[in-house]
Amino acid sequence: MPELQTFLLYLAAALVVALTPGPGIFYIVARTLAGGRTEGLASSVGLGLGGLVHVFAGALGLSALVLASAQGFTALKIAGAAYLIWLGVKTWREARVATPTEVTTTGSRRAFREGIIVEALNPKTAAFFLAFIPQFVDPAGRVAAQFIVLGLISVALNTSVDLVVTFWAAKARHRLVRRPSLVTRLRQASGAVMCGLGGALLLARRTS
Repeated sequence: MPELQTFLLYLAAALVVALTPGPGIFYIVARTLAGGRTEGLASSVGLGLGGLVHVFAGALGLSALVLASAQGFTALKIAGAAYLIWLGVKTWREARVATPTEVTTTGSRRAFREGIIVEALNPKTAAFFLAFIPQFVDPAGRVAAQFIVLGLISVALNTSVDLVVTFWAAKARHRLVRRPSLVTRLRQASGAVMCGLGGALLLARRTS
């Protein structure tokens, strides 16, 4: 394992990264506003498990192979972007179908599965782990084991922040749930955010 000073530095850096608003937080807010706290919590946990896919893939060297291949990176990017855009369009279209007092629109199980897929198909997450974690790994030790431990810590911090964001977004939604037209617009806005995230991922470039 890294030295204590290096490990504490990693914790501080990982916490700052987790607290910095990014696509994951915007996705969680969109899902929570669209479907309520239960759906937001399920999405948060799903994103966490999707992040673990990249942690273990990175430790095994699979992520590096995919990112080193322009074709592999592009294929993963297109799949992830298409899935996000599909979810956004689906959320927009269902905005007027569900009644405003419903707690969820897609169900927690589906939200959980979709969260896993969204994060697992995000090549930028793989690129982040491969660029960030190795800076704190002791090359003299068991590199793969260190990568996994540090990756688990990063995912845990990210998921914790997502859960807090979910509760705040759910409170905001609860205050607005008695205004049907506004709730419909919130769901439509959530769908638009997901489409926007998909578009941003589609424009992502492979780092050299």
